[in-house]
Amino acid sequence: MTALKSLLFLLVAPGMVAGYIPLALLRRGPQIETGFFAYLAFPLWAIGGVVLLWSFWNFLIQGRGTPAPIDAPRELVATGFYRYVRNPMYVGVLLILIGHFLWFKFAWLIVYACIIFLSFHLFTTLYEEPTLRKNFGASYEEYLRRVPRWIPRFK
Repeated sequence: MTALKSLLFLLVAPGMVAGYIPLALLRRGPQIETGFFAYLAFPLWAIGGVVLLWSFWNFLIQGRGTPAPIDAPRELVATGFYRYVRNPMYVGVLLILIGHFLWFKFAWLIVYACIIFLSFHLFTTLYEEPTLRKNFGASYEEYLRRVPRWIPRFK
């Protein structure tokens, strides 16, 4: 049942934010020529998709829950991409959105990506992190010290 709830959440939340909304609004507004950089869209889509799906898998298997706040993981997830960045699902969505901008070239797509990033940041700092501190205590505090929020530090 948890797997089904995770799949539903994947289709609804990231599916809407990174898929339906930006693609439904294509061909609106000014375009920005991205030249050769347009081809970076393919690796960004691939990397973003892998990061997103792998992170969902970690929540399901290790965390024994879903990414949805109403059915959050019961265990702190600190494996997979969570070893490098605290919010890999959000990073995956943002990589996909940047890929959309580079490929489709509509200026509003980069504005949309910035708005989504700001929304993710506010949700993370105002809701997720305080909730995780309360739920996981010292182990989450240690995780905060070791792992950056947005930009990975590879060693």
